[in-house]
Amino acid sequence: MNHRTAPPRRRAAWVAGAVAVATALAGGVAMSTSAQAAGDTLQEAAADQGRYFGTAIAGYKLQESAYETIANREFDMITAENEMKLDATEPQQGQFNFSAGDQIANWATQNGKRLRGHTLAWHSQQPGWMQNMEGSQLRQAMLNHVTEVASHYRGQIYAWDVVNEAFADGGTGARRDSNLQRTGNDWIEAAFRAARAADPNAKLCYNDYNIDNWSWAKTQAAYNLVRDFKERGVPIDCIGLQSHFNSGSPYPSNYRTTLQSFADLGVDVQITELDIEGSGQQQADTYRKVVEDCLAVSRCEGITVWGVRDSDSWRSQGTPLLFDGNGNKKEAYHAVLDALNGGTSTPDPTEDPTEDPTEDPTFPAGDCSADLRIVNSWQGGYQGEVAVTAGSSAISGWSVALSGGISVSQVWNGTLSGSTVSNVSWNGNLGAGQSTSFGFIGNGSPPSAGSLACGS
Repeated sequence: MNHRTAPPRRRAAWVAGAVAVATALAGGVAMSTSAQAAGDTLQEAAADQGRYFGTAIAGYKLQESAYETIANREFDMITAENEMKLDATEPQQGQFNFSAGDQIANWATQNGKRLRGHTLAWHSQQPGWMQNMEGSQLRQAMLNHVTEVASHYRGQIYAWDVVNEAFADGGTGARRDSNLQRTGNDWIEAAFRAARAADPNAKLCYNDYNIDNWSWAKTQAAYNLVRDFKERGVPIDCIGLQSHFNSGSPYPSNYRTTLQSFADLGVDVQITELDIEGSGQQQADTYRKVVEDCLAVSRCEGITVWGVRDSDSWRSQGTPLLFDGNGNKKEAYHAVLDALNGGTSTPDPTEDPTEDPTEDPTFPAGDCSADLRIVNSWQGGYQGEVAVTAGSSAISGWSVALSGGISVSQVWNGTLSGSTVSNVSWNGNLGAGQSTSFGFIGNGSPPSAGSLACGS
């Protein structure tokens, strides 16, 4: 597939070291060749171990110099946080928009990084037109979406999360009851076969959360899916463990067993969305354990953390990432770097970067309606989705007021300013009666579903 090359600075350092060794040997000085310089950044240290270390990127944040600097310096595998999902890439059936995804893909390429694709088929963040579909019509629409998106990014993607979160929570190990599942139990296989046909060189992964604990039924269900696919020759190359850890779903002591058990099936293992809520030494120790577990399993290819700074996280209230809201390296960062370097790194804190505020958006006039639904919820937060529908005439932009005390930490497919979300460049133009949607992560308890004020 793709071959790893050393980052330029590390290559230069290696050349300089080689010259120094040659000079010393010429002078009759005995030197050990077993020592290896510690990596100064996450990507350098991971590369020295034959791994990658990645992050999820929100395209609109790349304009922030502090955010972009950290992302470029520390990470070598990039995942689009929301920009390649279904609602972003096919907002209207058969009308694809890749501008947001291409922005991230182009940034990754220009900076010498590899790209994970996320995600091709999922029960959540479906565009409104797909949410209302069932049966054979939905199956064909799903396969067309997989084909079109994977074909567009053919040759650019290291690995795709082909199917995301297809198993239900709880102790049954059953499939999630979704509109995709109701098209037939073979829908996952069909999606993987379509993805392979569209991009033969990308690795194909099944991705899910709460499949970290080897004893859980959901983990066993995912394991059995992968085993069945391998036995029957269904194309699958990797398993993605999201690994969102908190007090309700803590890091399990058998995590390494889980990684190794999947690897023993003959697939690569990728930790795809890692975040660990907490702070201080306890958080650092857990991050260290995850890294050590990955390094202990030869087919664990790398780790992606789900965001750059705590303030960028979908669970920002839990401060779950490696950099604080000001971009400072946390104890967890140093624990990760130390683990990647085999316990030989030295802390080197960075200066506090500053962030540039964004300007408030402006909106044209028109008529629209907005309907809120709650997609998922957990202790201290929830995921909301808002469908925006044009009225009796076409509109060229919209804005929705998040009223009723809604507190938002993250928005996708929209631009947040204060308590108002407006369209992004590609989903503002709606014909009469047409719909689009945006999603957000809310803080606290979820509000009741219902209508929100919409203007355009």
